[in-house]
Amino acid sequence: MNSLKNQKGLPSLIMFVVIFALFVLSAVAAVYFYSEAQTLSSAQKTTTTLTKIEQAPGAVISIANYSSLGFSPQLVYALTNRSVVTIGGSVVVNTGYGAVVEQVLGSGFVVNYTTHDYVVTNYHVVEGISNLTVTFADGNAYAAKVIGSDPYSDLAVVSVLNTPSTQLIPLNITYSSSLHIGEPVLAIGNPYGLTGSMTFGVVSQLGETIQDVTAGNYSIPDVIQFSAPINPGNSGGPLLDGNGAVVGITTSDVSNSQGLGFAIPSDTILRELPSLITTGSYNLHPLLGIQGFNMNYQLAQASGTNFTYGVLVASVLPGSPAANAGIEGGNTTVTINGQPYVIGGDIIVSINGTQIINTNALSAYLEENTMPGQTITVGVIRAGAPLNVTVIVGVRPPPTIG
Repeated sequence: MNSLKNQKGLPSLIMFVVIFALFVLSAVAAVYFYSEAQTLSSAQKTTTTLTKIEQAPGAVISIANYSSLGFSPQLVYALTNRSVVTIGGSVVVNTGYGAVVEQVLGSGFVVNYTTHDYVVTNYHVVEGISNLTVTFADGNAYAAKVIGSDPYSDLAVVSVLNTPSTQLIPLNITYSSSLHIGEPVLAIGNPYGLTGSMTFGVVSQLGETIQDVTAGNYSIPDVIQFSAPINPGNSGGPLLDGNGAVVGITTSDVSNSQGLGFAIPSDTILRELPSLITTGSYNLHPLLGIQGFNMNYQLAQASGTNFTYGVLVASVLPGSPAANAGIEGGNTTVTINGQPYVIGGDIIVSINGTQIINTNALSAYLEENTMPGQTITVGVIRAGAPLNVTVIVGVRPPPTIG
């Protein structure tokens, strides 16, 4: 009898299980389709917002709202490309056949300083330029003039004449000292006249030093090296981080740099911009007054020292701060791997307690941490023994401006 009752209740149990399973499946399906709908809605909102940005000429653009979206080269370009301009004009070049007029092509970008907008570019782009013009991404062009320049840092500031305020969309400049090797960066410029071209890469090295003809015999320190090619016409354009902020100003005036880009750091721009705008120049570059070599194992062996880092002082400029402080240059010439070196001088290994590894580090420390007239303590190795030398930092002579 009990067996019969159990058999009669079995269909009810099966029906309950089936209904419960269908309920669970329905709930899972509802959650899935809701999630998909939210994702689609979010994507549509992002696309719509980007479209509005691209279609809003003259609008002030805020990048902070997009930090949660993650890094996107397309988005950074959309947010910043209207702030990048083409620099045009002409220069007279003396050749073996007489003077000829050549066209100038370069890049620049809009910045704001004390409520006024300016264009920043490389000095070598506008050196000796006539009939200077600035052309914006929408094709509108205006006459312009150089109001400040510094050949030592390859920087120049341009004022665009009779420009409506809606045309000038300034970029944010952040501190390049916060950059890290491997960080993604973008460069926007006008290589070979190809307006608004973007290249993309990563920071491949920091603290480099480059030689530029505009800087005379001085080096430009703390340069950013990145893995994107920079070509003629890119010079003066912005190097941007993942948030669209300027971290440097690109320069193509470096020979044999195929496949690599170099940029003057934004820390230099921020340091010099007020003086360039208000006085037309920057005359606070520090001067030590030495010439030297990077120490290495072979030089250490030849010099009879265990110090394989630092700057070996080959010569001291007469009357310079280094000479006045008693820093000593070399007195013996040796040849290592076919290269002549002057040894026997002091080896600079620190400034104010900060280790100096090579000439790049020496130039960068002086430029970023000292001012003319400041007293610093230079740690040297002399005749194998450590010695601290007190030096009053000098100032470079005014550059020759073409």
